[in-house]
Amino acid sequence: MSRLGDLLLTERLRRKMTLKQIAKLGGVSESYLKDVEEGKRIIADDQARRILKKMGMSEQNEPGFTLDDIASTVDLQTVKPSVSPVPQKQPNHSEAVSVYHEQPDNTPVQGSIWLDALTSVLKRVPVYNAVMQEVDHRLLPILDGRIAGASPEKVFYYLVPDDHMRGFRILKGDLCLLVPASSPVEGAVMLVQYGAHRHLRKIKKLDALNVLLQGYDREYSAEPYALPDVTFQGRVVKVEFDL
Repeated sequence: MSRLGDLLLTERLRRKMTLKQIAKLGGVSESYLKDVEEGKRIIADDQARRILKKMGMSEQNEPGFTLDDIASTVDLQTVKPSVSPVPQKQPNHSEAVSVYHEQPDNTPVQGSIWLDALTSVLKRVPVYNAVMQEVDHRLLPILDGRIAGASPEKVFYYLVPDDHMRGFRILKGDLCLLVPASSPVEGAVMLVQYGAHRHLRKIKKLDALNVLLQGYDREYSAEPYALPDVTFQGRVVKVEFDL
């Protein structure tokens, strides 16, 4: 299924509405809407927004999130209402339309799926380039108030600017998710700054006062530094790349 199709289906089910009702509100055919919900057709963002608005959804989504961002958070297994489809025969012998009957759980629908999700479980995590300018963002789930075990306000992505860590399977253009770390972590890949330079390096502690910063482009390299000369800006916990 498509993400926007998931969002339309989820909101329709939350409101106990049929395909026929939504199609009439949105000025589209039932077959088209059914194909969108099943992921067989792609719906434009503005058309999906118009249909969702007709369904009664609020436009008060948080700034910086596109409708496609919001749709990517839909989880049909957790937000489907407790309903049971009951086929109803039609006099003209056409295809039966599913009518949804509410079960004993009469919990009312509270707001829209995207408002529910954005207020508590998502964080807009910035993507920084080599000079720490924000160039993009990613939406990440917040679990138990944390992202990758750290404060959601402290995590960030670093867009790898070169191939100096290719021997450690980190290439130019990859995205590294970093969590706060102001001191060296043995064996970790960390974002460090020394002099006027900022690099990703693998860490090896030499002793209480010195650290080895390891890189691996076409050849392995290792440079020893005194701890006071190095600023540790974060520890890499995940690397993302495009196929």
